Amino acid sequence: MKLTCTQSDLSSNLSLVSRAVPSRPNHPVLANVLLTADVENQRLELTGFDLSLGIRSSFPAVVETGGTFTLPAKLFNDIVSRLPDGNITIDDDEGEAVATLTSTSGRYQVRGMGGEEYPELPNVEDGGVVNLPPEALISGLKGTLFATSPDETKQVLTGVNLKVQPDGLVFAATDGHRLAIVETESVTPEDEEETEEVEEMPEFEATIPAKALREIERMIGMGKSGASVTLKFDESQVIFELGEQRLTSRKLEGQYPAYRQLLPNKFTNQINVDRKQFLGAVERIAVLADQKNNILKCSIDNVNQEISLSVEAQDVGSGKESLAAQISADEPEEIAFNVKYLIEGLKAIPSASEISIQLNTATTPVVLNPLGGLKMTYLIMPVQLRS
Repeated sequence: MKLTCTQSDLSSNLSLVSRAVPSRPNHPVLANVLLTADVENQRLELTGFDLSLGIRSSFPAVVETGGTFTLPAKLFNDIVSRLPDGNITIDDDEGEAVATLTSTSGRYQVRGMGGEEYPELPNVEDGGVVNLPPEALISGLKGTLFATSPDETKQVLTGVNLKVQPDGLVFAATDGHRLAIVETESVTPEDEEETEEVEEMPEFEATIPAKALREIERMIGMGKSGASVTLKFDESQVIFELGEQRLTSRKLEGQYPAYRQLLPNKFTNQINVDRKQFLGAVERIAVLADQKNNILKCSIDNVNQEISLSVEAQDVGSGKESLAAQISADEPEEIAFNVKYLIEGLKAIPSASEISIQLNTATTPVVLNPLGGLKMTYLIMPVQLRS
């Protein structure tokens, strides 16, 4: 294998695929990135794979001799990222387990392994295919990823439940303490004309690991604006394709909770408040929150149409702020929240200038909705205060 490419192309694509390389691989070759040089198409393809998440990316290169080879991802990335702009030549002498990198600044030799030992990325042969607008994907992921569970023992809660429907996408995430739902109106990318095929779009539901979706979010941010994302799926795998980049991920097994049943049918109280002012006050108050309980109290004053936020941290201090709000509530007079959950929910709805807070009692679910903009529902369980 012998090829020449630019440092910028190699560095950016290598950085991307390296994110799928495991930190503790159960096989030595998985610590490497697979390089595939294509003579016919004059491209270099890079692949990273941890047996669950795989990322593949390709870019133009002058390929003299085709072939495959693997190099240690971290070392390879550390070298390439520090090389100066300009061309880099990669050459692995046939029969030798060493690749030579030559740039304008010098020459490096890195020991690697043959490409034949690298596992194949899963493929979807007979599954469904749907094109998704990147704007809808970004909105859905930003509004739900934060609510996934970091606890690997909860398996299905470590991902986002995605439903593709003829009239839009539905994203949902819960960690057992809060629930975030985002709904988009259309799954037809702006750069595609409406055709009869839209009516036949396959409905699809899967729970996809948060790690994979964070990479999709990053790839869309790096990609060309407006380019649609192709989603392929079967019983066990999903594949996202964005231009020359491809991400494959296993689905999370298990039935996702029937989250709609968690939403109250009606509310007796509603508070409308400016989102930025509310978030600013909560973040200031949070500085004093006790790290053990992280509790913020919210007092509701229907007469003066204002809410007061307060925190009392033992051996640290206390704080209180009040702000105007539109309140139609007789009770409860006081309700408490986990500060972290409240801040993360408020930050996830940046498109709204005003939000509504709907509630019944101090111990039942509270729902936050943006007034206008993104169709998002954020449910948070209040903290029960001890007498």
